[in-house]
This record gives sequence, C-alpha cells and structure tokens, in this order.
Amino acid sequence: MGLSTHILDTALGRPAANVTITLSQLDAEAWHDIGSGHTDADGRCKTLLGNNPLAAATYKLRFNTAPYFHALSLPSLYPYIEIVFTITDPTQHHHIPLLLTANGYTTYRGS
Repeated sequence: MGLSTHILDTALGRPAANVTITLSQLDAEAWHDIGSGHTDADGRCKTLLGNNPLAAATYKLRFNTAPYFHALSLPSLYPYIEIVFTITDPTQHHHIPLLLTANGYTTYRGS
C-alpha cells in the first residue's frame, strides 16, 4: 500500500516543513537510495517511494535536520537522523513518524 512519514517539532508544537528526506533500501550489505522528498507545510512526505513498489526489505529514512534548525537559528545536536526499519508485509501501509527537538527525537509506527 505504501510508505509515508511526517515530522512534528515537539519543542515548537508544529510540523517541521522543508526537511529533506532520503529513502534507502538495504540490498545484501549495501544501501541504495531509492527515493527522496521534502516535508510539506504539514510536515508530511508521502512520495518517498516514487514509482518503486514497497517490498519486503530493510529500509532507512534519513532526515536532514541541520538546515531546518539552522533556519530557526537553533543549535542542534543531530545534523541528521536515520531510522532503519524492516517491512515484512508490503501489502500494509507503513507510516514512520518522527517527533523532533533540537536535542532529541523519537519515532514509532504510526497509522
């Protein structure tokens, strides 16, 4: 069904817009970029797969957070955040959200 993500800046209480995200897939022991995009004004990115079908595999989302915090004039501990996850059932939709502050983050499987 697909893959989506969104970022909420929990310190500011709003979505994190304009964050570049890259999606990679693990093949054997090497990562291969298969898609990328930017979060919209609502902090969402739904187009990471592009024309690629979601497959049973291990994936990595790389959130390039340094420019986001730089634009806010905030020092940040994490210049980027990588979330690695495994898809075992590609017929289900997978939503991987990121809750973000300049000095911490958390993630979970959303709906």
